[in-house]
Amino acid sequence: MSRPMSPRPLRLLLALTALAVGCVTTPTLRPTAEASTTAQGVPVSQEEGVRLVARGDAWRGVPSDLGRVLTPVQVRLENHGERPLRIDPADFTLVGGSRFEYAALQGEQIRDESLTGVGGSGDAGTQNGVAARPGTAFAWGPWFRGTGWYSPMYDPFFSPYSSWGMAPPEPLPTRDMLREALPQGTLPPGGSLTGFLYFQGVGERERQVTLRARLVDARTGEAFGTLEIPFDVRS
Repeated sequence: MSRPMSPRPLRLLLALTALAVGCVTTPTLRPTAEASTTAQGVPVSQEEGVRLVARGDAWRGVPSDLGRVLTPVQVRLENHGERPLRIDPADFTLVGGSRFEYAALQGEQIRDESLTGVGGSGDAGTQNGVAARPGTAFAWGPWFRGTGWYSPMYDPFFSPYSSWGMAPPEPLPTRDMLREALPQGTLPPGGSLTGFLYFQGVGERERQVTLRARLVDARTGEAFGTLEIPFDVRS
């Protein structure tokens, strides 16, 4: 009969496991060599008086490694045209090199069973003069711990009464995610707006993606242009 593992090797095994999890890289989006950029090297696209600046490496909130599960993209829209611009996450997609299109995640659209998704609701508020209408929020597991994304389903040492001395994690979406999200509403001529879009994680699926923004007149619902920014997916 085999002997039980002594406490010291067990602690060492747990420490090595935590270190391995913590060393997992977080995929990010970087502008391709062909992308147009600002003087600061940030990718940009402009059409019909609307300027789109986007960064795929700008997330600094909680959780710090959100990019392991989702693809957060920070966008800035500047309306230098004459039409009021509709702001809606549904008008943004990531188009992969595989030609698969990843929609910006929002509300009831988030039903990924692998992440045990649960829909919810909230208020998008206002930002930079944009009259935002009520939006939707979302929450799912696995949990986030100090060493990274975690699910008790894969932890042989998990106990519902112990979390290795760590405080309970903040469920998704975190307060930072909600506060930094791109609100829905109308961007009037002369206005600007910055916020994050959250897409399905593309790190294991794509080597290159293109952020595509559909320009829609907020008064008429007419689409009047498309902005595109290409990114490389890097780990």
